[in-house]
Amino acid sequence: MAEQARTPSQPTQPSQATKPSQPSTSPDAIEAEIAQTRAHLASTIDELAVRAQPREIVRRQTESVKAKVVESTHTPEGELRVERVGAIAAAVAAVLVVLAVLHRRHRG
Repeated sequence: MAEQARTPSQPTQPSQATKPSQPSTSPDAIEAEIAQTRAHLASTIDELAVRAQPREIVRRQTESVKAKVVESTHTPEGELRVERVGAIAAAVAAVLVVLAVLHRRHRG
């Protein structure tokens, strides 16, 4: 509770962990590190761009739903859980009946 919040007028001090262990590195080493960091960042940005595409998001969500359906309708050994498939079919049939009744009421 004795911590003070940093205000914009207070300069930020780098922690000891972020200071380089060898302050006198060669310019070539620094340039190589910068090039490596740039390549890593470019790769990361490319990956994020792919992940953010709507088509990719739909693909991932579709895979997720398929995996959940298979997990809920099959045993760990891969056998079909007939009771669950039957329950799902009954629920879908009930929803279709309700929708048909509501549609007829709306039209009539």
